[in-house]
Amino acid sequence: MTNNRDAKLEAFGKLLDVLDVLRVQCPWDAKQTNESLRPNTIEETMELCDALINNSVPDIKKELGDVLLHILFYSIIANEKGQFDIADVCDALREKLIFRHPHIFGDTHVDNAEQVLQNWEAIKLKEKGGNKTVLSGVPKSLPSVIKAERIQEKTSNVGFDWAKKEDVWAKVKEEIAEVEKEMSNGSQVDTEKEFGDLMFSIINAARLYGVRADNALELTNIKFINRFNYIEQHATAQGRKVNELSLEEMDALWNEAKKNENND
Repeated sequence: MTNNRDAKLEAFGKLLDVLDVLRVQCPWDAKQTNESLRPNTIEETMELCDALINNSVPDIKKELGDVLLHILFYSIIANEKGQFDIADVCDALREKLIFRHPHIFGDTHVDNAEQVLQNWEAIKLKEKGGNKTVLSGVPKSLPSVIKAERIQEKTSNVGFDWAKKEDVWAKVKEEIAEVEKEMSNGSQVDTEKEFGDLMFSIINAARLYGVRADNALELTNIKFINRFNYIEQHATAQGRKVNELSLEEMDALWNEAKKNENND
């Protein structure tokens, strides 16, 4: 690791040189297009997310490199078509950052991070080629939990939010009651809609209390997997399949796994 700017630029230049060679000489690299790379880009992004949630520094470094590879690859393809290159990407990003931070590069005053976000949304509505509406910048392909977070964040930044965060719990309770009502009515379609409303309100509550719902859910996924693996491993050690255990045996092993977590 270096703090020397010239060394960082040199490393970036060497990477570009390698990619230029691969694009010409490697049969796989030479045939890649935006369309063929897209699925891999999604996969690499998800792998970076896994590394981040696991807080694995070596994996974060590795996966950042893989994501950077894709950014550069798309720029190489665009350059071949005479559209743009990586310098254009950097210039456009620099200009956008300066434009969206008038409290740093202009005469706008802000007192906190919340005001920065509010200004950010207002600026995006004004800038050329920016969002036409508050929610138009939310990608349609985002996973549903993250999309709900982004929708709520964006509308909050223009003032559409609870006056007091504690008020959200009344909404959560209201949505629970509506789910229970529809379940008793026996309508699968309406029950699904109400479950969606309930989940949206819980995600909203998490946001108001500074919790990333997607991160929280993934931590629970990991915890559940680890505990169930513990059950399965003990069943295997007994020469049994997990579905041969009684529910009481599973519960006992689950509690053992939970106790072991607390003791770590």
